[in-house]
Amino acid sequence: MKASYRTELLELLMEKSFKRGEFTLSSGQKSNYYIDARLTTLDARGAYLVARIFLAMLADDVPDAVGGPTLGADPIIGSMLSLAGLEDLDLRGFIVRKRTKEHGTQSLVEGSLSKGDRVVIIEDVLTTGSSSLKAIEAVRGLGCEVVRVLAVVDREQGAKENLREAGCHMESIFTVGELLRVG
Repeated sequence: MKASYRTELLELLMEKSFKRGEFTLSSGQKSNYYIDARLTTLDARGAYLVARIFLAMLADDVPDAVGGPTLGADPIIGSMLSLAGLEDLDLRGFIVRKRTKEHGTQSLVEGSLSKGDRVVIIEDVLTTGSSSLKAIEAVRGLGCEVVRVLAVVDREQGAKENLREAGCHMESIFTVGELLRVG
């Protein structure tokens, strides 16, 4: 992976996604900054950079599938699958709903997963890791092995420790400390 990809992604995150003000996070915590990474991952260049970096992070151990909680993971998963297809990587995707679908197959997890699949959970921003933990529980319920969790930004508010307690290794492209030093 080119170091310049990471530098360019940091610039995009700061330009598009990093906001100062008073915010309430999904965890219920208050914060004087907010990182809306979707504004970066829904940008063509941002989507490419995140996918490129995540695929490089997986290069030594490509899983069967990547996926995560809707909505933050959705654009990242699509970008990763597109790049993987261009590189002839056999990679599938899945999305974990907020709650079980009430019609059709009544699925909590959308995508083609099979018992024994090795999967990586994808996140845009992690705070406490609660959404990742729900996704982990959902795919483990299907008999999949979660090999790790990848995030664009770790807010450094307990996610890494909470995921470790659940038996999952977490890595992020950036920590909030890096963003705060820049912004």
